[in-house]
Formats: sequence, structure tokens, C-alpha cells
Amino acid sequence: MPCLFPQHGPGRKHDREIALKPWQQEIVSAHPGPFLRGLFHSDGCRVSNWATRVVAGEKKRYEYGRWQFTNHSDDIRNLCTATLDLVGVPWRQSSWKTISVSRREAVAALDALIGPKN
Repeated sequence: MPCLFPQHGPGRKHDREIALKPWQQEIVSAHPGPFLRGLFHSDGCRVSNWATRVVAGEKKRYEYGRWQFTNHSDDIRNLCTATLDLVGVPWRQSSWKTISVSRREAVAALDALIGPKN
């Protein structure tokens, strides 16, 4: 049986190389949405974030959607960010293990690609 998921194998996934085979990369390149959906449904979340700003002397609270993907494996985070780049979704690394998508248009694009987490 072929190995369809590169994270399956011996040892802890963040301690060993995780890489797509060329045939797997072809599938991800042709269908990046389902790949991102799997990553974010497995190790991600969509949250409502907020910030405060002073506008005309008055403190205002702003809420906005945000996607976050957290994984200890550099390789898996790199697969995620490469696929986000492929679909043109800007991202930031908000901590050593977390990728964040916060821009309004980027969140909307991921909402359309990923859909609600079940």
C-alpha cells in the first residue's frame, strides 16, 4: 500500500524529515485547497481576534477573523507556508511553531478554500 501521508512513519514527526514525493507534490499543486483543509483541520483553527485603538480620543475595539496553524515540525510548517504561497495567501510566522493568516482578504480566501472546521 502506498504511503499517502508523509507524516506516517517511525519516530516523532518533528524529529525526522517530512517531505512530499514528486507525485504527492503534483497532487498538492493541482489541488492545494484540500491539502490546506487537511492541515488546518488537523493542526489549525479559525479564531476571532481583537485589538484596541484610540480613534479621535476614544478607545475602540476591533474584531477580525484569523487562521492559525501550529506544528512543531519545521517541515510540516514549510509545507503549509509553501502551499499558502502557491494560492497567494499572505501569512506570518507569529511564533516559532505558529503560522498566522490575519489580513481580511487572506482570511476570506482561506475561508473559501478550507470551510468550517468540523
